[in-house]
Amino acid sequence: MNALNPITATDLKRRLDSGDAVLIDIRETDEHAREHILGARLAPVSAIDAHDFDRDHGKVAVFHCKSGMRTQANAAKLLAHGFRGAYYLDGGIEAWKAAGLPVHANRKAPLEIMRQVQITAGLLIVTGAALGWLVNPAFYALSAFVGAGLTFAGATGWCGMAMLLKAMPWNRPSFSA
Repeated sequence: MNALNPITATDLKRRLDSGDAVLIDIRETDEHAREHILGARLAPVSAIDAHDFDRDHGKVAVFHCKSGMRTQANAAKLLAHGFRGAYYLDGGIEAWKAAGLPVHANRKAPLEIMRQVQITAGLLIVTGAALGWLVNPAFYALSAFVGAGLTFAGATGWCGMAMLLKAMPWNRPSFSA
């Protein structure tokens, strides 16, 4: 088996209700904290371990992300975990919500890091362009710097802005009981 098979949200719900399937959320921790399908087990694709699911190998695995694209792109890595069968939630958590199925949402959790990067980069680029036009053309360099950083992040997979934003106080875990 070289590819994950798609499964609809309603078929997945039936399988989960019968106890035949385990739902695995491969998104990152910050995405899961903001919103997740009830009962989904978090196993970020960046850190998934072969032994995370030893007790579930008799079940069918259903992997999900936001839209299904990330899951399909990582199919080979996910298939290597020895499940009886493996699927991906067609359309991801977005399809689950569109089917009217429940999710746990925590709107107090910080936005996902990549959304924070997009907002920050967009604001810096607009600010650089506005200041370059209104104050001094040297401010255009700010927009160019951010654009170069985004290009570097896309080419290498390392994003300095994401690393900086992860260290911000609002993205630190709260240990209050």
